[in-house]
Amino acid sequence: MATLLDQLMQKLEEKKSRIIEIRRYFHENPELSFEETETASYIADFYRDKDVTIRTNVGEGHGITVDIEGGKEGPSLAIRADFDALPIQEETDLPFASKNPGVMHACGHDGHTAYMMILAESLIELKDQLPGKVRILHQPAEEVPPGGAKGMIEAGCLDGMDHVIGIHVMSLMETGTVHYHVGASQTGCATFKVKLQGTGGHGSAPHAANDTIVAAAQFVTAVQTIVSRRINPFNTATVTIGSFDGKGSANVIKDSVTLEGDVRIMDEESRAIVEEEFKKILAGVCSAFGIDYELDYKNDYPVLMNDEALTHMVVTAINEANIPEVDEVVDSGPETASEDFAYYAQERPSCFFYVGAHKEGTPYYPHHHPKFMIDEDALMISAKTMAAAVVYYLEKGVLDK
Repeated sequence: MATLLDQLMQKLEEKKSRIIEIRRYFHENPELSFEETETASYIADFYRDKDVTIRTNVGEGHGITVDIEGGKEGPSLAIRADFDALPIQEETDLPFASKNPGVMHACGHDGHTAYMMILAESLIELKDQLPGKVRILHQPAEEVPPGGAKGMIEAGCLDGMDHVIGIHVMSLMETGTVHYHVGASQTGCATFKVKLQGTGGHGSAPHAANDTIVAAAQFVTAVQTIVSRRINPFNTATVTIGSFDGKGSANVIKDSVTLEGDVRIMDEESRAIVEEEFKKILAGVCSAFGIDYELDYKNDYPVLMNDEALTHMVVTAINEANIPEVDEVVDSGPETASEDFAYYAQERPSCFFYVGAHKEGTPYYPHHHPKFMIDEDALMISAKTMAAAVVYYLEKGVLDK
């Protein structure tokens, strides 16, 4: 008799074309973070006639949870997929390119949702054999802080759950590879907006003005010393000034300049140091130039921490499943991007791993690029690797560290 995993893999294989069809629908109809009304309706309708418990509008956005109750006693596992798009004008020329001007699935969340829906459907069809409970987390608004995860957690999406697992497809990793890392796996982040306010004037009389462009330039240079002189060289941190708004006339001294940027860190100690030093330098520069400032500094997503035991279990499950499409499972090391999956990992032992989605012989385009695309073979790999992890978890549990 075929094992539970064999049956699940067979069902997924039979539904490969449907995964691609659903993914292309979402890709063609993207919606921005916290605005995913039609996307959420499509997902909820998919489950309406199925033997599951559905919650909609979970959290402050359009979150959806789907509970699959197994026919046998066992542990409880949450698996998550996000579904928001980005404010980017698509330039791929795909036949199913975005129909919404200025909005694009440029990060792979369309693929996450498609594979998760078909995996969930297949688990539902085998639910009597499941030893435990699986909760599907369809999450909105990963791209925009405070993100959709935080609100869903506050609304109880993890109540009764023991662990959480998630996947991200990666356009810069080769199709057929699966990547993971234990411990600090993605950066935490913060964003800031600073308005420097001085006294404007005429270029012929600079002594009568307080030049905010000069002050802002001094600040931009000085703030880079935080990483080079205040952060332990063995720790990861960046401070980026992404916007310097000081446009004016050639002979006019601007009375105000606005700067915006972000911070990335890989440990919370560095987060505190960067914020403290940032504020000290800002106050010092403004005092030296005799100008005022307004600061909006927001700490956003935490560092994403992968649980050692659960991650070891996921890797073991994928390797033992002998999935034909998977060529290798490797430790990728930490990733420098940030992810609001980190909030789940703060609440429950979690694992977030990566599935390569770059087709050999095609150009590389990073996430959030207008020509971003994924190899659709990665969708089945995502479904099968997550299936392997789910079945192993329910049948054997988390391995010892």
